[in-house]
Amino acid sequence: MQLRDYSIRLARLLTGLFLYALGIACTLKAQLGYAPWDVFHAGIARTTGISIGSATIAVGVLILIAVMLLKEKIGLGSIANMLLVGAFLDLILWLNIIPAATRFLPGLLLLAAGLFIIAFGAYFSISSAFGAGPRDSLMVALTRKTGLPIGACRAAIELTALFFGWRLGGMVGIGTVISALLIGVCVQIVFRLLKFDATQIRHQTLGETYRAVFFPSSYDKSQE
Repeated sequence: MQLRDYSIRLARLLTGLFLYALGIACTLKAQLGYAPWDVFHAGIARTTGISIGSATIAVGVLILIAVMLLKEKIGLGSIANMLLVGAFLDLILWLNIIPAATRFLPGLLLLAAGLFIIAFGAYFSISSAFGAGPRDSLMVALTRKTGLPIGACRAAIELTALFFGWRLGGMVGIGTVISALLIGVCVQIVFRLLKFDATQIRHQTLGETYRAVFFPSSYDKSQE
């Protein structure tokens, strides 16, 4: 039964991470200016010569360190998010499965779809309770610390990433502004629609997941 539960949770996690990458790819292909985090990642890629996916992974490592300092739990999902979103993104872009928008209205629709796909990705990955990814962990940590709505914290983080990405030469356009202002709203809409409170999820640490999988009896006793 526990193995089945873990399989379901792992499937939720991987679904969420793929949706993240798919949503990001949609915002890139909208051709209206990158979403705030992608402006940052693209700015780093432009400055260093690495791929956007690799920049995404590198930034994830740095954010994960900050999240640990804020005492947010780091789990399997945190590490998987850090490594797989960038890898999935590079794969999706390489396969070229999303056509680039050539006009404003299709680009706007693709951008909106991308933002909501990212929000659903956040729901699936956080609800797996394996530990949120670096960016979601930072969002949840700031929500806990400040008591502000989760959408407001997400928007503040996005605007900060946008500023530094712009300074590094990342692509900024009308889509960037829309993304910065609406990503928090999209996350809040999806979470409310699904009656999901991210701050109430008890995430497993890496150590807890290891003990639960390989030493289930002793782990179950420790939880009683």
